[in-house]
Amino acid sequence: MFQLGKTIVSEDVLEKEFVCNLGACKGACCIEGEAGAPVTQEEVVTLKEIYPKVKPFLRPEGIAAIEAQGTHIVSPKDELETPLVNGAECAYVTFTENGTASCGIEDAYNAGEVTFKKPISCHLYPVRVQDYSEFAAVNYHKWPICNDACTLGKELQVPVYKFVKDALVRRFGEHWYAELEKVAQHIQ
Repeated sequence: MFQLGKTIVSEDVLEKEFVCNLGACKGACCIEGEAGAPVTQEEVVTLKEIYPKVKPFLRPEGIAAIEAQGTHIVSPKDELETPLVNGAECAYVTFTENGTASCGIEDAYNAGEVTFKKPISCHLYPVRVQDYSEFAAVNYHKWPICNDACTLGKELQVPVYKFVKDALVRRFGEHWYAELEKVAQHIQ
């Protein structure tokens, strides 16, 4: 672990390798697990605002889940999350013709309908950020469904921090990311 501004960063973010391999996993991170994607308080507001423009990109099951539960939920642990369809996939998930999970929010973004790409937790994955009062912990999350992404990342020699560069810049800014790159040069 090392400190970078008001963050504590796991060295795994610099040392582990990762590149999503959607051909292998079919976007399992959007359909597996026990909870929806974490969302911030600001994203809750955004999701409510953009829902009418995102709705045409969603599946009927997702629309039904959102209209029954809301554009976000509060988990039993008092955490903000995206709603799920029947306790399974994210309500915002869509599927391509070959069955690969996609994001209806990102589909709307790519179509120019909204300016919000997707929740930052989704954009950052496999990096997870835990906010505390004085700092944020930045960690690599290892999940067996992403083993193919680890294999591809190793093959292509792409460290996690480079794979999620755009998301890290979105979350922490250009200056923070430039400092992270300096630290990476000394570790590698």
